[in-house]
Amino acid sequence: MKKISLIFKETSEKIITDNFKQTGTLFVVKYSGLSSPDLSNLRQSLRDANATMLVVKNTVARRALKNVGMDEAVIKTIEGPCGIVFPKSEPVETTKALYKFSKDHEKLQLEGGFLDDKTLAKKDIEILAKLPSKQMLRAQVVGALNAPLSRLAMVLNGNLQKLVVCLDQIRQKKSN
Repeated sequence: MKKISLIFKETSEKIITDNFKQTGTLFVVKYSGLSSPDLSNLRQSLRDANATMLVVKNTVARRALKNVGMDEAVIKTIEGPCGIVFPKSEPVETTKALYKFSKDHEKLQLEGGFLDDKTLAKKDIEILAKLPSKQMLRAQVVGALNAPLSRLAMVLNGNLQKLVVCLDQIRQKKSN
């Protein structure tokens, strides 16, 4: 019969592996010095951004990440009290939540991450966090595509109005 600690480690390793296989993205944060309420607030802001944070033993996290073929640079960031954040949908929203929380709480440090087969440094995560949201980008693209069409419609409409005015003046002259 297996010890409970061994079962817990195996389960934690499986959770990390499954989460990474589903998303292909993760972020490593160090939370040393954060109070328990602050850590709860961090978890809540991550839930609002549709992400989860796992805190497991470093050896378990390193072994799980090695098993999924993680870059050694990311594995080296797992030192001391750290958490692994997995976004469930948009990684940019997760980076925004992490970046905002790290600005409000200096004890939270963004260490690195992995996104679409690329290793991310702290500065890369900050750059991602400063990007506009997906909805904002879509709105900008639609606006950029819509502007020339609306200008064309206004020009064509102006010509039609001039034609109508001209025809109305001709009608008035003939009636007089």
